Amino acid sequence: MPIKIEDEAGMIALGQRLAAACDSPCIIYLDGPLGAGKTTLVRGVLSGLGYHGTVRSPTYTLVEPYTVDARRVFHFDLFRLTDVEELEFVGVRDYFDGDATCLVEWPERGEGLLPPADLVIHLRFDGSARRVILESRSPRGDRFVKLAE
Repeated sequence: MPIKIEDEAGMIALGQRLAAACDSPCIIYLDGPLGAGKTTLVRGVLSGLGYHGTVRSPTYTLVEPYTVDARRVFHFDLFRLTDVEELEFVGVRDYFDGDATCLVEWPERGEGLLPPADLVIHLRFDGSARRVILESRSPRGDRFVKLAE
């Protein structure tokens, strides 16, 4: 069922609710056009996990690491990726070792190299608001969907 998000504060709040289900390492794909709120949602997830610093979009670096307590969180933005092999050069497999939470913007650009997601979050424009659909792809993903409802 779609969730309607009216503004930036609503997107942050959704991210914080999703963080409550993030009690173990997971992989989340964020799907949506430019400006749909993917990075804002990541800010909300990190805030919900207890991170209080600045959240930067890793558009040029591909990945931005965060440490929250003892938890490792990696925020990927693959928008500028021109060849999936570039991910091999940055050691992408090491990030997805099963011990970290990974949030991936533009995951389709890493297709064939990225592991499957637990949750895919689809963000679409709905006038000035956003329509968000959560697609579970694992039992962990089911927890995210239940908490966001």
